[in-house]
Parts: sequence; structure tokens; C-alpha cells
Amino acid sequence: MTGRVRAWWGLRSLREQRMLLLMAALLLPTLAWLLVVRPLDDALGAARGRHERAVIDLAVARGQAERIAALEGGARPAEAALATVIGRRAAEAGFAEARVTNDTSRRATIAIDAARPRALFGFLAALERRDGLIVERMNARANSDATLAADAVIRLRSR
Repeated sequence: MTGRVRAWWGLRSLREQRMLLLMAALLLPTLAWLLVVRPLDDALGAARGRHERAVIDLAVARGQAERIAALEGGARPAEAALATVIGRRAAEAGFAEARVTNDTSRRATIAIDAARPRALFGFLAALERRDGLIVERMNARANSDATLAADAVIRLRSR
């Protein structure tokens, strides 16, 4: 078979050989684009869409669980254990490296070095809804990787 291809190639003029090489050089990237890059891009877009729907579904489920817990009489955190409760809630929300310190028995400070804005504000809103806490003061700074570094003072709601 290679002998037949070589014979066919040898029958072409130099100009035809160059044109065929140019055609092959243009055809290969085009085929690579159509057969590899576009399907991967489509698959990535579909995966992102499924991820966004899953995140929304998770948030809805957590919100329903919080409402159920509130209906069952969710208790407010004890004043002495405020930093412990905030630290546990931060770990549940995915902020395992959050630093929480008690300022007083009714106030604590939390510092998070890197958090996605939506996750951070959702976490703080959940603290207010679920645990009866109030974000008294917050300072957020943008990091270079589209995350926020945040410091917040959280206190118990007045009875």
C-alpha cells in the first residue's frame, strides 16, 4: 500500500505536492478543533451547569433543614460557648481554617483568609437565621484569586 501511495505522490508535480501538504497542514488543526476541543468545551459547560444546579439544590435543602430545626425549637448557643458554636458552624460551611476568638461572653471575632463571596455571606446569613447571632461589624478584602479575606465581629442577639 505504501508503494502505491509513493507512486501516486511521485506522479504529482512539485506544485501539487506543496498544495497537498498545505491542505493537510490546514486540515489537521481543523479536525482537532472539531473532534477534540469543541466536544470538551461542550462537556465542560454542561458540567458547570449541573454543578450550579446542585449548589442551588443543596442550598434549598439546607434552608429547609434549618426551618425544620427552627420549628423543632432550635436552641440559641450558650454565651460561654459562642466561639465554639461559631467555629463548628464555620467548619460545617467549609471554612475549616477559620479563626474564632471570644471577645466577651456575648461577642466573638472570626477571621477567614480565603472564602468565595457567596459562601461567606451565606454562612453569615445562616448564623443570623439559625443561631440568633448578629454580625455587628465586618471587614472584607478582595484576594488576588477571586476570594475574600474577612474579619467579622459576631454577637448574641439581645433577648
